[in-house]
Amino acid sequence: MSTKVVTQGTVRFSYANVFEARAMNEGEDAKYSTSVLIPKSDEVTVNQIKRAIEAAKLEGKALWGNKIPAELKTPLRDGDAARPDDEAYKGHWFFNCSTKTKPMVIGTDRSKIESDDEFYSGCYGRVSVNFYPFSVRGNKGVAVGLNNILKTADGERLGGGGTSAIDDFEEFLEETDNDFLL
Repeated sequence: MSTKVVTQGTVRFSYANVFEARAMNEGEDAKYSTSVLIPKSDEVTVNQIKRAIEAAKLEGKALWGNKIPAELKTPLRDGDAARPDDEAYKGHWFFNCSTKTKPMVIGTDRSKIESDDEFYSGCYGRVSVNFYPFSVRGNKGVAVGLNNILKTADGERLGGGGTSAIDDFEEFLEETDNDFLL
């Protein structure tokens, strides 16, 4: 069994941080990361992920004392249960993935995308990831490494923002406020 998965259906990206590495907490390594939202209707991708998690568990037995722990953390989560107040996660499975190495983001025309103006939280596409076992500070489980991203479509930006300064201030652009200058 393989621990690598390339999503077959279209996924949506949330909390996309793929152009500049950031540390989640002080003292931790900076990483590139994203949350991947998979429609619950995409059974092919979900089954691939479940098989990859099982393969990672088998690899982890050596790391975990030749047995799979009963209280093992796994990455695939139900968006309806874990994020009930977030509309973007409703009707989706999701996992978070990260890497210390900058992932390549490409468009369907094979061109590299290198700006968060072109790829952002809310875009749609496919992702290549690798599931692997971990044991850190008493926590044991399966995590997800981010490989590469294929953007297939724009989407409504998640998390706000996305408007231009011209759109925000259109009604004021031709005005001058001389009182301010005094």
